[in-house]
Amino acid sequence: MQKVGILTSGGDASGMNAAIRAVVRTALYHQMEAYGIHLGFEGLMAGNFDPMSRGSVADIIHRGGTILQTSRSQIFMTGNGREKARDELQKRGIQNLVIIGGNGSLRGGYELGKLGINVIGIPATIDNDIVYTRSIGFDTAVNTALEAINRIRDTATSHGRIFIIEVMGRHCGEIALAAGVAGGAESILIPEIETDLDEVTRKIKQGTQRGKLHSIIILAEGVYPVMELAQEIEKRTGKDTRVSILGHTQRGGTPTAVDRIMASRMGMAAVDFIVEGKRNIMVAEEGDRILPVPLQEVIRGTRTPELAMFEIARILSI
Repeated sequence: MQKVGILTSGGDASGMNAAIRAVVRTALYHQMEAYGIHLGFEGLMAGNFDPMSRGSVADIIHRGGTILQTSRSQIFMTGNGREKARDELQKRGIQNLVIIGGNGSLRGGYELGKLGINVIGIPATIDNDIVYTRSIGFDTAVNTALEAINRIRDTATSHGRIFIIEVMGRHCGEIALAAGVAGGAESILIPEIETDLDEVTRKIKQGTQRGKLHSIIILAEGVYPVMELAQEIEKRTGKDTRVSILGHTQRGGTPTAVDRIMASRMGMAAVDFIVEGKRNIMVAEEGDRILPVPLQEVIRGTRTPELAMFEIARILSI
């Protein structure tokens, strides 16, 4: 009987639980044994394994976070750490490991695959920065940011203020771009496009001249120090400028239908690919299709946002 281990690693993303549920139940459907590994790669090296049943994943599809918990591990990225992880899997006869996480998690999985373990990756990160696919958690994070934008716009209008809303995304502007377009932001600042403060202030002044009461600026974290940006814009425009940093509120919460469905499809496909004999691949969504992509290609790729969206935002915010 084949055995499948499941772990979540790196930052949590809403929809991870739906993916765990799908992996476990599909494995059991194929008469496999499923084992949950707690606390990511740290738990893998520590031998923190639990057998999983249909009941152990009941009533989790709607929950944010991850029931297996997660961590980031520097030790695992050493040769000794990965060998320890392999030994813990082999000691239990677990031939396959499903890793649910982002770029760092998939990179760790690729290295573990070199030691003889069959690794199947499921992309789950709010950053949506993994090549060849959308990622579980992104849609929920965007909708969380969008809800905040809608609420802040009411306050901005009431007080005639400029608001800078900083969203997460690390080195990728996907959340800022999607939330900014959907939220009708006047300006969107992302790492993939050089910041032009002259253009930002020009739009604000144009809006003021035609009687616009407020402006919303969406800033991807790390692009510009947000408090310095607020001071500079207030100095240039003379308008009261406030800052709202959404932070980790974008990670948690009930996953959207989009993330639940995608996680369910990817989790089921991960086990199906094991049954088909696929090795060391990531489950990717391409349109309506679910495809296997070699982990080696995934870790070498670099994803950039669809910058045509930036042009949409630029034109529609005039």
